[in-house]
Amino acid sequence: MRLEKLIIKQGAEKFNIEIPIKEGNWPFIVVYCEGIAKKTYLPGHGETKIITHQGTVKRVKVEEGENF
Repeated sequence: MRLEKLIIKQGAEKFNIEIPIKEGNWPFIVVYCEGIAKKTYLPGHGETKIITHQGTVKRVKVEEGENF
C-alpha cells in the first residue's frame, strides 16, 4: 500500500505527528482525518486525488503515468 500510517503523539495541550522522510527531495502529502494521519509520496507523473464524503476522507487515489 502506498499510504504509510504516521505516529501521533499526544502532549499536554496539543498533538504532534512524526513524519519520517526518505533521503532526497521527494514531494509528499499528509492526510489527517478523525485521529488518523497517513503519508504518501507523490508520483513523478500523475494525479493524486483525495476523495471525501460527508466531511471525512474515504479514499486516496493515485494515478501514475509515464512520459512517452
